[in-house]
Amino acid sequence: MARFLAGVASCFLLLTGAFLLWQGRAQSPAPPPAPQPRLASVRAPMTLSVIPDAPLADAKSKEEKRFARADKDEDGKITLAELVEPRRKAFAKLDLNQDGKLGFEEWSVKTIDKYKAADRDANHSLSPAEYAATAPKRKAKPACGC
Repeated sequence: MARFLAGVASCFLLLTGAFLLWQGRAQSPAPPPAPQPRLASVRAPMTLSVIPDAPLADAKSKEEKRFARADKDEDGKITLAELVEPRRKAFAKLDLNQDGKLGFEEWSVKTIDKYKAADRDANHSLSPAEYAATAPKRKAKPACGC
């Protein structure tokens, strides 16, 4: 019974609101007349200088540019040495014992060090608070140089 009365009351409120909205439309007055245009003084025609042609865009495609970056000696071919050379410095940083081979421990040394630093109570497991300390630090956005 209470639901029925609530439904009737809500219908009555909706109809009342619709009626008030329909009756409450404002009659806007006519807009004021537009001002009379002023006559501009007549000027001599202006001549513009010729705009030079825009420079042509580089015809190289994205893939051609990528190839050119990898082809260090610019002979039109990419050798294995050219492809691997940029990665040597990063590999040398990871190869701690300088044997030319990268073991799992060498590869994961940063992760292991981070884990050991976060495990404050040395129980060989991370609590939620300890794990939260391993989250990467966000870099601050540089100030706008506008």
